[in-house]
Amino acid sequence: MDFFTDVVALSRFQFAFTVAYHFIFVPLSIGLGLILAIHETKYYRSGNPEDAAATNFWLKIFTTTFAIGVATGITMEFSFGTNWANYSRFVGDIFGAPLAAEALFAFFLESVFLGVLLFGRKRVSRRFYMISAWLVWFGSALSALWILIANSWMQTPAGGELAPDGSKAIITDFFAAALNPTTGDRYFHTVLALLVLGAFITIAVSAYYYSKKKHLSFAKSNLKVGAIVACVTTALLLVSAHSTAVTVAKEQPTKLAAMEGQYNDEPAALYPFGWVDEENQKVIAPFAIPGGTSFLATNSFDTVMPGLNSLSKTEKFGALDPKTLPVNAIFQSYHLMIACFGVIVLVLALAFVGLKKQSLLEKKWVQRILMFSPLVPFIAIQSGWMVAEVGRQPWVVYPSITGPKGVNLLTADAISPSVSAPELLLTIALFAVVYAFLFIAWVRIIKRFMKEGPVPVDLPSLETAKDGE
Repeated sequence: MDFFTDVVALSRFQFAFTVAYHFIFVPLSIGLGLILAIHETKYYRSGNPEDAAATNFWLKIFTTTFAIGVATGITMEFSFGTNWANYSRFVGDIFGAPLAAEALFAFFLESVFLGVLLFGRKRVSRRFYMISAWLVWFGSALSALWILIANSWMQTPAGGELAPDGSKAIITDFFAAALNPTTGDRYFHTVLALLVLGAFITIAVSAYYYSKKKHLSFAKSNLKVGAIVACVTTALLLVSAHSTAVTVAKEQPTKLAAMEGQYNDEPAALYPFGWVDEENQKVIAPFAIPGGTSFLATNSFDTVMPGLNSLSKTEKFGALDPKTLPVNAIFQSYHLMIACFGVIVLVLALAFVGLKKQSLLEKKWVQRILMFSPLVPFIAIQSGWMVAEVGRQPWVVYPSITGPKGVNLLTADAISPSVSAPELLLTIALFAVVYAFLFIAWVRIIKRFMKEGPVPVDLPSLETAKDGE
């Protein structure tokens, strides 16, 4: 029952809840934005009304998802000033620029050209309409960049210094802050994961129409687009995952140690799965690859990686208490993410076989697997974020290896001192009610679009030439 009176725990839970809910819609908008742009490009090249209908189908789903994503994103920004006032004061000088840029450059770009897609089919040339589709997707990806710049700075601070009175971080080099050691790796890894999810949504929709024996031409074309996008992004995701892990090993050693349940200094083993016995500080697993994690991080099985116990005794990480750190939760989240990647590869192989052998797609068990397949990348994304955020505890601004001296902030020191536990419980309950209503409304609207399918689009009677003349 201590949880219900712990202001720090409740503040963290409330923000985690709102972020996780918001992150249902962000991956869909970024992932499906690419699918939409690809279908419109197909229409631009072919002039086939079926391709325009496919664009319109995904446009309706994208717009509905985008609207919910915007609404739930505003909630998180308000919480910076309500539940996390001390945090906002500490990072305000750093975060002002990227958050403002996200609204000015990315959100407005996405919104303006989304308006073109919604109302401009008969008012602009086919080329401009196609370019608008790509700019909508580019705007969503650019929005993610600015948000991840801010989040990555919390993981690996750079381009700033501690104010003389120790109250806040002061920016000294904008580009160093924006291009901090983890920005590139985390951005590409995150966006690729979102594109994988969007591709799997595409595959699931195709499987749904195969199961209903409706819109089969659209289903086949859509499945091919989804499978190709998923194949390319999954392959790139593996590369970005390795690069991200190497950076974590260099900059965030406590997080890497928690990811593999390592308490003592030794070559870090690689576990396919297991359970961390936090009391006895050991991993219970049927087998492991000795030095496997060391090899992934340093290309050597013999590299000794620091454990949580020794790291907690250093000046930089002295605030860490291995006994209270939720190591098993971090371990399980990390390995769940990896397991999901393996399932993604298997499902993707099944989709490609289905493209070659259409009879396979007529089987109910195949259709069910493909229809529920988006749950796998979605779980992987959410578990990956849990690793990233819980893994840096007990800091909200992590004291990374190359970070400026003194630029770090404990989570316990970041909350708003004026917010009480009853207030947090009330707002969490209200959020749950409102979010449930929004989710039900979103599902009902999407179900209606799915029932309608890719309906014919009212195209201009005189098609504008490809060159826009």
